[in-house]
Amino acid sequence: MGAEGGKKRILVVEDEDNIAIALDYLLTREGYEHDRVANGGEAMARIRGTRPDLVLLDVMLPEVSGYEICQGVRLDPALADVKILMMTARGSAIERRKGLALGADGFISKPFELKELREEVRRLLTGVGATAAQGGGVDDA
Repeated sequence: MGAEGGKKRILVVEDEDNIAIALDYLLTREGYEHDRVANGGEAMARIRGTRPDLVLLDVMLPEVSGYEICQGVRLDPALADVKILMMTARGSAIERRKGLALGADGFISKPFELKELREEVRRLLTGVGATAAQGGGVDDA
């Protein structure tokens, strides 16, 4: 149940300051180490350099889109363990399918409830709270 090893590291790739501030507040309160990149063009170098446990990745970014970054991470075998949670204000089913098809581990629509985001981050980092409602849940009791 407790934290295993060191603190989990999260990289926030988000160009909107107000959203980044809310994420900073949440991640600090949850006890995660985190850093932020506000420009898509800087994201891959930072991901390769720091190998975070999770990337909170906005879809719409200056220079390079979140989709391109997601694909770049998934094409790099050295980054196979990096989890990706994509965030978008355009939370349509098409956007979600595209993100998941490119290898995102989760997808959340903005504006999001902090509780919902906290649960998704926790699920991706620990595997705890995975949604059994998606079918095929474990029912060994």
